[in-house]
Formats: sequence, C-alpha cells, structure tokens
Amino acid sequence: MFQQLKNIYHLVTALIFQAWYGLPARKLKVIGITGTDGKTTTTSLIHHVLKTAGKQVSSITSVGAYIAGQQMDTGFHVTTPDPHEIPKYMAQAVKHGDEYFVLEITSHALDQYRIAGIQLVVAGITNITHEHLHYHKTFNSYVHAKSKIATYAQKTYINADQPEVAQKIRTYAPKATLITFGRIQKADLSRQIETEAGIYLEEFNKYNFLLAYGMCRELGVPDEVFMQACQTFTSPPGRMEVLYDEDFTVVSDFAHTPSGLEAALPAVLQKFPHRSRLIHVFGAAAFRDNDKRPAMGRISATHANVIILTEEDYRTEDPEHIFAMLAQGIEEKGFREIHPETAKEHIPNRCYMKILNREQAIAKAIEMAGNTDIIMITGKGVEKSLCRGKKEESYDEHAQVKQSIINRNNSTHISLA
Repeated sequence: MFQQLKNIYHLVTALIFQAWYGLPARKLKVIGITGTDGKTTTTSLIHHVLKTAGKQVSSITSVGAYIAGQQMDTGFHVTTPDPHEIPKYMAQAVKHGDEYFVLEITSHALDQYRIAGIQLVVAGITNITHEHLHYHKTFNSYVHAKSKIATYAQKTYINADQPEVAQKIRTYAPKATLITFGRIQKADLSRQIETEAGIYLEEFNKYNFLLAYGMCRELGVPDEVFMQACQTFTSPPGRMEVLYDEDFTVVSDFAHTPSGLEAALPAVLQKFPHRSRLIHVFGAAAFRDNDKRPAMGRISATHANVIILTEEDYRTEDPEHIFAMLAQGIEEKGFREIHPETAKEHIPNRCYMKILNREQAIAKAIEMAGNTDIIMITGKGVEKSLCRGKKEESYDEHAQVKQSIINRNNSTHISLA
C-alpha cells in the first residue's frame, strides 16, 4: 500500500512539474534507454552520435548529466532523477535550443511513473537479467516494469537474443510497436557494426552499439555519420575503464550483476592478452537481488585466479552475510579462503580473501600484483559514495587506485605464487 501511494505521488509530481516548466518534454525529441546492463554506454553513444551529426542534445545517465552544454552531477546513486528534477533539466535544454534529450531510465523510475508526461520518439531495452528483485520481488515483475518504457514510446527496440524475455515484453506491452535487434536469433535488425565501423568491440558492447545504431537510424542519422561517430566514441567513465597499465593493469567496471560479470571478466582478459592472471575485487550491494550473489561468486571464480571480497553499499545488512552468499558460489569452484595476513610472500592461485573496507581491499590487490596480472575492480565505477549503514560516505575509486600505486612503489610488494 505504501509503495502504491508513493507511486501515485511520483505520478502526480511528474505531471505537475511538467506543466510548471511549460511542458518541455513536448518541445524535445526524447529518447529513452532501459535494461539491466549497457544502459549508460548506449545512452552515451547515442548522445555522441547526435553531437557528431551536428545536433543540439542533452542527456542524463548514471554517471552524470550533460544539460544545455554543461556537465553536471545528478547526485549520489542516481540514474533517473526524481520527477520534479527531470522537467527542470528538460526546460534548461529547451532554453539552450536543444533538439534532443537522451534519458537513461531505471526499472524503479518506470515503476514509479517518474517519466509520466514524457513521450519518447524511440526507446530501447538493452537486455533484462536478474536484478533489483528486492524491490520488484519476482523476475516477471521486473520485466513488467522494464516493459513500461514501450508504453511511452512510438517505437521500442528489444533484444531478440533473449527470446523468452522478448515474449514477456510483447505480453506486457501488447499495443506497443516493437522492433527486434540481435546477433544470433532472427531479428528485424542485425548488422556487424564493429566490422563496418572498423573498431574493436567486446561481445557485450556489440549489442549496445547495434541498439544505438537502430535507434539513431529511427532519428534519421545517416549510416556513415553513425560509423564515423563510433570511431571517436570513448566509453563512459567506470565502464571497462583502464586506470593503470604499466607493470600491471588496473581496470574499473560498473558490472554488478551475474550477466555483467559474465561479460566483463572474460572481456578484460581478451583485451589484455599479455596479462595471464586476474585478481578480482568485488562485492554485492544490499537490498538488490540476494539470489544473484552465489552466481556472481561462481562467475568470478570461473575467470579469476584470486578474489578479494569487499563492500559495495552494504547499507544496514550484515556484510558478513553478503560475503557468505558470494563465497558459496566461489567455493563451489574449488577456491579456498585465506586470511589477508597469512600470506607474507606468496599468495596462491584459486584462493579468496575477505577485506571489508573497499579502500583496503584495493590497496591489497595492488600490493600483490605482478607483471602478468590484471586487477579488475567491479561494482562501483565512478560512483562517489559508499553506503555504510545509513550513511553515505565519500568514495573515489580512481583516487584510491592512484594512492595505492604510490604506496606500493614506496615499499616491497607481495607477489602471486
């Protein structure tokens, strides 16, 4: 009942503030992207393509907002802002003379009617895998929430290579105009973007770029302009971002779901073939989808040689409980736990350790890294806070990596056995 009342509040708020700011959504061509993984990259790519095409465009993603020609921060742990904020940003874009507005939209925002009053010229659903079930309760409810984007859009692209999910979307949005994209199943749109643009793409990014291509095509962007834009596109901060690549490599990625890890971990090994061992630093956030945790542990242990479990917004949940669920999957793959202080000279492969403090966990990984190693830090990316208990504390992954490397260079380090 409380959630229903909250959703009604968001609906009314969204409509009131759209009217308050002069119905700015009607003066813009609004593009919406949702999905479990790939939303930020796809949103950012569409923004970049439109800029390359000479268009005036604003956008909001989970790493920030580009509004009326200015970069701005939308706050801690925010992807789709509150309904009173979105019309304000859109009004600024209209005043600036922008024609397009690209909006990354979460399942929470769709379920809570935060984009009420906004008509999308085209929408895209990157993929839907298990996530946020603490809020949505069931996977079907999660798919239903994501499917709502199609009710706001003139046309919606959905992933044909998830046939069961695609069928659920058709059921939940029976009146929507749906266009499929894919690389395996029969689809309305299937192209080798990486070949045509002459660029290297990780497997998961091939889907993001294909979806962006289809949506930009609906906006009238010529193929040659899209391919040109692909060649100059830089992935958003915190998405497969290389923070250090000298005597060893450090990569940060936002991956925080089983599908995200399954895509990111092998991709980073392929990207750096001269590095043969992977140290994975990760955790799992509280109040998302507890059932995903053993799967995340199994996936990490499938690709990594050494694992460091650490915090990732444990909020009011006991972090040891989170660790236990992750370790369940890790130990199924034959990894054994060691204490961070027991190994003074060598740390064996196929082991994991627990270091609650994320800064200390990163420092430990950098301390032990050798010249064949990649450190992959997942789950936070460029988020600027960690939720510990009920308090949001400032956190900067980039700064922590930099400081840990400085500290390592001033002392002897542990090597992997």
